[in-house]
Amino acid sequence: MEKKAKIIATLGPAIYSEKKLKKIISLGVDAFRINFSHDIKGVKQIISQIRKFENKLNKRIAIIADLQGIKLRIGKTSSEKLRIKHNQKFTFDTNKKVGNNLRVCFPYSFIINKIKIGSKILLDDGKFTFKVIKKNKKSLVTRCLSTNCILSSNKSVHIPNIKIPLKRLTKKDKKDISTAKSMGCNWIALSYVQNSSLIKETRKLINSDIGIISKIENKIAIKNIKEIINASDAIMIARGDLAIDIGLSKVPSIQLELIKKCTTLSKPVIVATQMLESMIENPSPTRAEINDIATAIFQGADAVMLSAESAIGKNPTQSVKTMSKTILSTEKYKKQHISEFKSSIDAKKNIMKSVVLSVKDLAYNPRVKAIIAFSNSGKTAKFVSSMRPSVSIITISPNVNVSRGVSLLWGIKSINSRDARNWNDMIKISKEIITKEKSIKKKDYVVITAGLPFGKAKMTNMIRLYEV
Repeated sequence: MEKKAKIIATLGPAIYSEKKLKKIISLGVDAFRINFSHDIKGVKQIISQIRKFENKLNKRIAIIADLQGIKLRIGKTSSEKLRIKHNQKFTFDTNKKVGNNLRVCFPYSFIINKIKIGSKILLDDGKFTFKVIKKNKKSLVTRCLSTNCILSSNKSVHIPNIKIPLKRLTKKDKKDISTAKSMGCNWIALSYVQNSSLIKETRKLINSDIGIISKIENKIAIKNIKEIINASDAIMIARGDLAIDIGLSKVPSIQLELIKKCTTLSKPVIVATQMLESMIENPSPTRAEINDIATAIFQGADAVMLSAESAIGKNPTQSVKTMSKTILSTEKYKKQHISEFKSSIDAKKNIMKSVVLSVKDLAYNPRVKAIIAFSNSGKTAKFVSSMRPSVSIITISPNVNVSRGVSLLWGIKSINSRDARNWNDMIKISKEIITKEKSIKKKDYVVITAGLPFGKAKMTNMIRLYEV
């Protein structure tokens, strides 16, 4: 049994060796995330290695460029394990010098002006807390309220009740979009999205075969969630910053609501942050972490993500293995109790969704073993995936970037092949694929779906039931 939900691994030194990359792809990684908040030197060479393994393993891999946005971060530190003692004084200032255990760069003078004495500063997704005891125009003197506080370069900063205006892409984000395009990235992930304006601006800077993932990490985004989902190609529930902004106890219900909304609107959804956090140091997970992954899969997530676990963790291979094993176990249960997990899709206003729902209904027949979807733009692939059919989904696109992009979606096995020229050619290509699929036997059926006329269709409008 192959898993349906996908695994995203964040790139970092822990998996930069060829051996590690090949291993984790073999274990179930479907996409890699580049965190543009950190140094990306050498990443282009790593992507070349990934593309090499893509061909060797006959598996399309998506690359996600995760932009920094206006998200606040400290500067570089002299050590990746700076220890700050409980109750000691610690300064945040605008000095660009490398930080130490007494101070660090916080290059946001406009934020420093807004902060009041007594305010709290939360670092590293809220792990560590500092209280402001003194300030001037260029610095904040704080007292560390946390025990066992360890800081490293570029860690996130959150200041409760401080609104950060974000109406346009930053200069860095625009530059990083250009870099991402040159690297051949298939998705752009936008940080600190508050409405559709950033999404629309980004859309003008990228090709049509690059998708946009909006990260949901603040109250304003939740308020404008329908607008954001409709404007995006996918949603990421970034639970670290989200928990700081709305409170830890509200995250589980918000996660469920966001997955439900994405399912209804046929948009892919990724659950991220601290899924196997303990495995950064330890070779085995906690029971709570296994439950966290399983919950995301039960709720209907398309993908789950590893962050520091794969980027800098001591056990990246074991983390992927654990995540893959948990997904398979959860999906096995869902398949055995399929009536309890039927998704609700709104197809009333979209004729293409109605066509794809018919494909799903055909696939319930036990003799149907696969759906083959010809999808030039990736739209058909997205809709078929969102319907969560019980059989394998094989998508075909002549655009390799589309093939890579849709490989992030639930249940999709993506193939890059020439476009069908006519009806007979479509059957010929389908036969070539069927002969390579071990799960499809003689006398089985496959559902073939495509858009007519070939190469010019604007939507899926054809379904054929084909006997092998």
